[in-house]
Amino acid sequence: MEIEIATIGGYEEVGRQMTAVRAGDNVVIFDMGLNLSKVLIHDNVETERMHSLDLIDMGAIPDDRVMSDIEGDVQAIVPTHGHLDHIGAISKLAHRYNAPIVATPFTIELVKQEIESEEKFGVENDLVKMDPGGTMAIGDDCELEFVNVTHSVIDAINPVLHTPEGAVVYGLDKRMDHNPVIGDPIDMDRFREIGRDGVLCYIEDCTNAGRKGKTPSESVARSQLKDVMYSLEDYDGGIVATTFSSHIARVKSLVEFADDIGRQPVLLGRSMEKYSGTAERLDFIDFPSDLGMYGHRKSVDRTFKRIMNEGKEDYLPVVTGHQGEPRAMLTRMARGETPYELDQGDKVIFSARVIPEPTNEGQRYQAEKLLGMQGARIYDDIHVSGHLSTEGHYQMLEALQPENVIPAHQSMEGYSPYVDLVTGEGYRLGDDLHVTQNGNIIQLTE
Repeated sequence: MEIEIATIGGYEEVGRQMTAVRAGDNVVIFDMGLNLSKVLIHDNVETERMHSLDLIDMGAIPDDRVMSDIEGDVQAIVPTHGHLDHIGAISKLAHRYNAPIVATPFTIELVKQEIESEEKFGVENDLVKMDPGGTMAIGDDCELEFVNVTHSVIDAINPVLHTPEGAVVYGLDKRMDHNPVIGDPIDMDRFREIGRDGVLCYIEDCTNAGRKGKTPSESVARSQLKDVMYSLEDYDGGIVATTFSSHIARVKSLVEFADDIGRQPVLLGRSMEKYSGTAERLDFIDFPSDLGMYGHRKSVDRTFKRIMNEGKEDYLPVVTGHQGEPRAMLTRMARGETPYELDQGDKVIFSARVIPEPTNEGQRYQAEKLLGMQGARIYDDIHVSGHLSTEGHYQMLEALQPENVIPAHQSMEGYSPYVDLVTGEGYRLGDDLHVTQNGNIIQLTE
């Protein structure tokens, strides 16, 4: 059976992920993502109103026109988790394919919300929920399987396409977390079983391949956050926290520790309300019944006014804006555009790292400077990554023993540490190690 891999997006940058695997006459697409930084450099861009071709020209979504060179029918579109760099282009591209969108329940709900907010295209693909550990037939000879992984968003999986030639493992976005705050640990036992059965190709996220050691568990970040927040228990001024809105485990910790130190947590910002509200509705988390979540700007400003009237020493606003995004809540606070007044000595907790990309780094720098000008004191980098470090990559290669490896989720420069790691394990560049670019097709079997 012929097996081809089309590396459509995310092979020259972090963002706009999209990969297609053809096994005979059947094709499965993994991810359809957005490169948000390509959008943020433009003022007042509303992607929901834009045509896909304009977004492709901006470099914001994958250029899927290479799919015309792939023979076969798309049987499934499989987003691996709910981050926008993996689902953000579904509303722009999925309608081109007569195939269901298959994902875990939390991811499906986020995809549904993306589709509902789309104003340019009508996306009528069936939405199919499949839990981690589930399987689905792909044509007569192949099977799709979801293997549970741990990442910085709940309900994440690595999909595996089982073919007569061996498995194709799409390994993007995970860490080795054996003690997660929410959900089950990474299913390494299943990865080892798949490795023993035979892996034709492993497509791997290279984000932290140059970082020594093991990526810490989310429980480590929770402990760090607890230490910081407990140290502020006697502070009688304002404390504000920010983190990734999609990081439900981190939001859970912030909410619980706020209560421990005698403050009322409140979640503010559209994406904060979206992700946490969705997780609560789907019973992934049980927040306190009196926890406020407000996304609309007027509701947020009313909440800020209430906090200032009742005393900000009694509240912990958990807000959007950890990357300094121009329209996010924390950035508006830094500019003095909200009723919340920052005073000298007030604390701002960044439970997130800056995404290493020039647009984000510039925006975060500006936000921090503006916060500092208002007298805020910043607690930075209370975080653990959602991606494998060096030892995690070694463990995955040992478990899967793949015949071929394709690095992804990085720039060409960013591939270097992973290429060094994999060649040290005996793989040869241009032979069974395939460094590629967007728009290429790799033929693995004839």
